Amino acid sequence: MSVAMHLISSHLPTIKQLQCFLAVAHELNFRRAAERLSMTQPPLTRQIQSLEDLLGQALFDRNTHEVTLTHAGQALVAKAEAILSALSALTQAAQPAASRVRIGLTRTLNIERITPLSQQLTGLQARDEIEMPTQTSVQLLQSLARNSLDLVITGEKGSETRDLRYVWLCREPLLAAIPAAHAASQQVQVSLAMLADLPLFWFSRSANPLFYDKCERYFSTLNLTLKRVREPDDSLLMLSHIARGRGFALLPQSTCTFNQAGLCYRPLTAGAADSLAIDLYAVIRAGEKNTAVLTALQHLSP
Repeated sequence: MSVAMHLISSHLPTIKQLQCFLAVAHELNFRRAAERLSMTQPPLTRQIQSLEDLLGQALFDRNTHEVTLTHAGQALVAKAEAILSALSALTQAAQPAASRVRIGLTRTLNIERITPLSQQLTGLQARDEIEMPTQTSVQLLQSLARNSLDLVITGEKGSETRDLRYVWLCREPLLAAIPAAHAASQQVQVSLAMLADLPLFWFSRSANPLFYDKCERYFSTLNLTLKRVREPDDSLLMLSHIARGRGFALLPQSTCTFNQAGLCYRPLTAGAADSLAIDLYAVIRAGEKNTAVLTALQHLSP
C-alpha cells in the first residue's frame, strides 16, 4: 500500500475536530469557544472528546474554575494550526492572490452596531473574496503576523508598530451598566465617583492588555479607590448580578443590548468618557503590496 493510500485509509482527525480543539486552546473556555465557532457547547465537547479518544491522550485539564492545556495539548496547537493553514492555502490556491482580502474583526465589540464602520464593512463583504473571522485583539495581531489575515480591526494601538501600519477608524464609547435602583441611575451621565460604593466587575490584564492598561492609567488619576471583583465568563450572569445591585461594569456601547428588570445603562461624564473610549484601528503589515488589501484599507479609512 502506498503512503498516500495509507493516509486515506487511516483514522485521522477531522478538520472540525482540529477547529474545535484550536478554538478551546485559544479561549481556554468551552462556552467562548462554542460562541466563536457559532455552535452550542455540547457538540463542541463531543468533538474534543472524540479527538482525545482518537489520539489516546487528554488535551485539556478541566475543573469547575478553569481549563488548561495538557502537555499533549500544548504540543498539538502548532501542528493543528499548520494543518489548517495548509488546507486553507489549498482552497485559496485557485484564486488570484491580489484579489483575496482576509479581514479579522475584534470580538470585543459588536461591529454591526458601530456606524458607519458597519456600513463600510457590509460593502466590502458583498465581495465573495472577503473573509471576516472574529478573534480577540491579541489573536488578530498574531494572525496578521503569521500572514493568515491581511487586515484586522482592533481596539487600541500597540507600542510595537514598526512592522505594522495602523489607521484610526473611530471611537467606541463605554457605558456604565448599573443597578436601576442605584441613585446614579437618576443621572443623565455618571462618574465613577458616583459608583464608588459598588464593586467594579473587571477583567484580567491578559484578556486585553492594551485596553486594560489604558483604563488603569485613568483609574490611577482618580481621588478614590475602585473595588474590583472578577468578571464572570458569562456576561449575562454578570448583568444579572448588576441588576440585583451587586456591582457595576464598563461596557462598549455596541454590546449594551441586553435588557433586564433592574438593569440600566448610562453614559459616562466627559472626563471618563474621553479617557476610556476605545479607539478602533485598521491594521495591515507595514510592507503590504497587495492592491486589494490597500484598497480595502482606503475604503475603511474615515
